[in-house]
Amino acid sequence: MRKTILSILGILIIIAAFYLAQQIGSSKTKPKAKVEKVVKTVFTQTVTNGTVPIIVPANGNLTAKRRVELFAEVQGVFKRGNKLFKEGQAYRVGETIIKIDASEYYASVQSSKSNLYNLITSIMPDLRLDYPEVFPKWQAYLTSFDLDRTTPPLPEMTTEKEKFFISGRGILTNYYNVKNQEQRLRKYQISAPFSGILTETLVTEGTLVRPGQKLGEFINTDIYELEVAISKSYSDLLKLNEKVELVNLERTKTYNGIVARINGNVDLATQTIKAFIEVSDPDLKEGMYLEANLNAKQESNAIEIDRNLLLEGNQIFMVRDSLLDIIDVTPVYFSDKKVVLKGVPEGITILTKPVIGAYSGMLVKEYKGETAKIEDQ
Repeated sequence: MRKTILSILGILIIIAAFYLAQQIGSSKTKPKAKVEKVVKTVFTQTVTNGTVPIIVPANGNLTAKRRVELFAEVQGVFKRGNKLFKEGQAYRVGETIIKIDASEYYASVQSSKSNLYNLITSIMPDLRLDYPEVFPKWQAYLTSFDLDRTTPPLPEMTTEKEKFFISGRGILTNYYNVKNQEQRLRKYQISAPFSGILTETLVTEGTLVRPGQKLGEFINTDIYELEVAISKSYSDLLKLNEKVELVNLERTKTYNGIVARINGNVDLATQTIKAFIEVSDPDLKEGMYLEANLNAKQESNAIEIDRNLLLEGNQIFMVRDSLLDIIDVTPVYFSDKKVVLKGVPEGITILTKPVIGAYSGMLVKEYKGETAKIEDQ
């Protein structure tokens, strides 16, 4: 009996303890987590519309404005000159660049000149008897005739009888044959048409040169041209003699050029027009890569912002009463990093840097930057 009572009491104590534990557990209240509102700081600026210059970027490689490809018109052995015929060799205007051995042809020219001299000498007795009035000028011509110099022009023939007599003796034919040979003799020597340097040499001393063979290239190093392709939409905006700023590939130096020529033909494949920018600087070399910034036009009542601030649907963020809002704008020109906008209300506050996860109605804190104002130029 006693064991039964103790068992019953033990069971009741266990049940009471379990019930009490449940009551204590259910009486505990969990503290609610406090949600802190995160207010992002955004960079903003106030809009002031103005005049924005539309800068059209272009690039290309420099080429010499004046260049000459040297070709041989005669045959002979390439002779050594006062300067070596090598790439990078400089010549002043009038200096001999190429000299081809012309000894054989020179002898032929001298022979023709001697024949002309003998032919004129043979008619002098007849002139003295039949045409004494023209004899003195032909006598003076013979006196001034020098085989070592260029053949002088024939005396002016004033009468028909004199012309018939001189022509009938074959003097005119021989004279023009000699002049033709003298012109060809000059082609055995090529002189510099302007001061510059050799950029390509294809022959060396002792080489047998043949007619039509290319010998090298000669350029003027004072003035260069940059050929750039411009979209046809800006063709009517480009003007001759307009100043252009050029920069090298490393962006360490700038050069000033002008628009020298504009092609009137539109490339059918690319729909671009070629413009040629003239530039001069001692540091420039042919083949250098340069970038040009062409002033195409002035867009009034507009602003310029970063392209990454423009949203899809031609919209941008503005800040109104510490909340983000979206407004519609009209982009008029895109560059690599910038976009020119019109239709932005005057005096509103816009973002200057993009915000990750931004949305309309988002609470933000403004950090004022520079005013988005484009001064009139």
